[in-house]
Amino acid sequence: MKRYLTSLAIILALGLWGSGAQAACYADYKAKRDDPLRLHYGVIELDDAICDDRQAIRKEIQNRIGAEDWTLLNVLGAFGAEGLQERKESAGKFYLRF
Repeated sequence: MKRYLTSLAIILALGLWGSGAQAACYADYKAKRDDPLRLHYGVIELDDAICDDRQAIRKEIQNRIGAEDWTLLNVLGAFGAEGLQERKESAGKFYLRF
């Protein structure tokens, strides 16, 4: 019984630690609208589960910005929270907008 409880405690501790310890994931991108032509650079927060999948990142960004008639041109990269501050000014009103 003691062995069972110890194993259960370890499993629960690992599960709780894993769910709370995930790092944030962000990407920066370029997008456009036509008629008249407008361009923007933006930063977006992503689900950690897709952070290593470039195609999933592209799809997620296009789905979100497409709701406001923006077309994704390019995903520049994915990064953690440490890269947010240096991109904030450049992204302006498109910083974490979508």
